[in-house]
Amino acid sequence: MSKIDLTLSLKGKAQMKIELKRHLAPKTVGAILRALPLEGNSHMMSNSIAFMDTSLAAGGEKLRTQFKKGEIGFMASNGSICFFLEDVPSTKLMTLVGKITSNLEALKEIKPGDIFSISQEGT
Repeated sequence: MSKIDLTLSLKGKAQMKIELKRHLAPKTVGAILRALPLEGNSHMMSNSIAFMDTSLAAGGEKLRTQFKKGEIGFMASNGSICFFLEDVPSTKLMTLVGKITSNLEALKEIKPGDIFSISQEGT
């Protein structure tokens, strides 16, 4: 099974459906799945990238700097999972791991102190 459906929650505010795609980065996606459920502080980088802190340690796979709206990247240098709100070049190399499939606009409402969580659908 290459596509894994998960839920991304902005605690107390919104839920989004996301899918991780194992064929894009098998080792990184595997590390994320083994760490579920994940929870971390939410942050915004300009108005184009939302990201969450994690303690994941995984190397980069198929690194790139160009991402499209709705894509999800993993930044190996600090273990962050990044959600792209617009087509944007990244200043850091990241691994593409999946995409947001619903409610992307909710990420524009992030405030300091908000918490992200990623879990299996229905949990």
